[in-house]
Amino acid sequence: MTEASLGAAMDVRFGATVEEFLTYITDLGLNHVEFKHEYLCGHPDTPDPSTVRELAESYDVSVTYHAPFRDWNPASFNDAVREASVQQVKRTLDDAHEAGADAVVVHGGSVPHRYPEWVKETARENAMRSLAEAAQYAQLVGVPLCLENQPRDGSKRRYTTSPTDLGAALDAVDVTPDILGVTLDVGHAKVNGHDWDAFVERFGDRIRVCHLHDNDGTSDQHEPLTDYEGVVESVPADNFVFETKSVTDVAASIGAETTPIATELPTDV
Repeated sequence: MTEASLGAAMDVRFGATVEEFLTYITDLGLNHVEFKHEYLCGHPDTPDPSTVRELAESYDVSVTYHAPFRDWNPASFNDAVREASVQQVKRTLDDAHEAGADAVVVHGGSVPHRYPEWVKETARENAMRSLAEAAQYAQLVGVPLCLENQPRDGSKRRYTTSPTDLGAALDAVDVTPDILGVTLDVGHAKVNGHDWDAFVERFGDRIRVCHLHDNDGTSDQHEPLTDYEGVVESVPADNFVFETKSVTDVAASIGAETTPIATELPTDV
């Protein structure tokens, strides 16, 4: 097993270009970047996937992509919405392949709690169908798809909030573990009342990506996780990603000076 990488996710709220963000994190000594596919669309000078590959090689960083999770729902009982959501994942997989990315992170969909039971059942079936279609495409392009454990939501039923539910979703899809893996989000595990090591015990080497952030247990706050080293030592992931709300929180996570990033874009995005 190669040595795991440690990096950060780029957020549209950071108000930075891809190259500015890469400069910032590599100056901190980090060597990985995760691109939220839809957030890249919020930047006027978004590089195409081949340029992302060139930049990654130039800055000597590894890359993961995160499939869209706003304005979509692979569990939708509206077939047009469900199919469009799957297509977004497939486009992310295409871009990840061209960019030389290690994996694509994906969420599992949701349905409002207030809906009747038959709708909830249809939504769950659609969520598993969407995941299967996306995973089969991942196998075709050769980029692992990694299903993330999500935080609970007061208004929506999500399908991957516990080790048991995440395991059931993975078991519902007939592809090999090297293609359909796991993204362990330690902040989501905490806010749901689970120890992150319960996911490690259940999924082991199937965990390829690990999202690092913290909260006080009351909500999904995405605060800096300063005691991340124990997680990195214990989770058998390939890529560890600080997923924070501000770029200075990336620096705070590793105990570095929190100098704001110099950007060419507005920071009040």
